[in-house]
Amino acid sequence: MTAANYIFIVNYSKGAQVSTIMHRLTIDASPQNVAELITTPEGIARWWTGRPVQGGASAGEDFALFFAASERPAATLSVLQSDEERIVWRCLEGPAEWQETRVVFSLHRRADGGTTLLFRHEGWREESEFMSGCATNWGAYLWSLKSGAEGGAFAPFPAGEISRWD
Repeated sequence: MTAANYIFIVNYSKGAQVSTIMHRLTIDASPQNVAELITTPEGIARWWTGRPVQGGASAGEDFALFFAASERPAATLSVLQSDEERIVWRCLEGPAEWQETRVVFSLHRRADGGTTLLFRHEGWREESEFMSGCATNWGAYLWSLKSGAEGGAFAPFPAGEISRWD
């Protein structure tokens, strides 16, 4: 696995500072195949959680994420948009820093039939050590998505948990 690259973008909206985690990946799989991994509970479990996802991952639905042996969801997300070009989730419940943030996957077809994935986790109220750890982990989980979409092995939780919160 290569090193995950991440950047923080600071936006100013109505006088409030809002921070964003961003990643860009080139994936040698079609946007349809990548979208299927992001827009289905089974797909999300394969590259991210390593456990079943409860609920639906289609537009207008909510889903809950579970990690490790916990019976309490780590986060509940609402699907605002879900198609082959753009998937948008809003965090309803979970870590305080995640609440009301949005996770955006923009998929662009490359000339060779592959995908450029532009990822954003936006709306963070402040930059923090927790945000930095999430940026690192998002990089690892997106690498898992890329690897699996390209026919390699997925590396969901706990393999992608590079920055631990114990």
